[in-house]
Amino acid sequence: MPKKVIIILIGLLLVLGIAISALVQTRPGSNVPAQSGSALIGGAFELTDHTGKQVSDKDYLGKLMLVYFGFTYCPDICPTELQHIAGALDIIGDKRRKQITPLFVTIDPERDTRELMASYVENFHPDLVGLIGTTEQIKKMGKNYRVYFKKVVDKDSPDGYTMDHSALVFLMDKKGRYIRHFSYSTTPQKMAEGLIKAMN
Repeated sequence: MPKKVIIILIGLLLVLGIAISALVQTRPGSNVPAQSGSALIGGAFELTDHTGKQVSDKDYLGKLMLVYFGFTYCPDICPTELQHIAGALDIIGDKRRKQITPLFVTIDPERDTRELMASYVENFHPDLVGLIGTTEQIKKMGKNYRVYFKKVVDKDSPDGYTMDHSALVFLMDKKGRYIRHFSYSTTPQKMAEGLIKAMN
């Protein structure tokens, strides 16, 4: 099965899981579902940004967050998604952009050094923040965001492995709570529309 098909299938399964999480939060005896921000996605984290600064989720409170998990050696999925994020940020304009922090969180802490992450995020957008950390820190954040990633053998890749991973972009509110997600290959225009709606 082609790799992109596998990624899309993983994404669909995660979308289903997110939907179930949101439904679970519905109050008993009520016909009105809970707000999407109550889904069990997100949480505290402590990582290092691409400038070398130690950061946590608290550093980004007060702004919306766009959160994407990937790795710099990713051949196609990650560059495509980061380009879509960058395109959406450009579409919404400078004033709205100031209300959002886009985060690119590595799932490959063994290879994604601070220096590599710094040069990588510069290729996409000046607002994009690259986050690195220890394996334990990354696993904890990944678990909180319900994302899938796994190291797999690939003799054609550097160091003999690559990373399988989900490809969802999470939108979090100004208090770090889940609002919604954008599925793989969501166009920049559609993503921009979702961002503007979240600000209104």
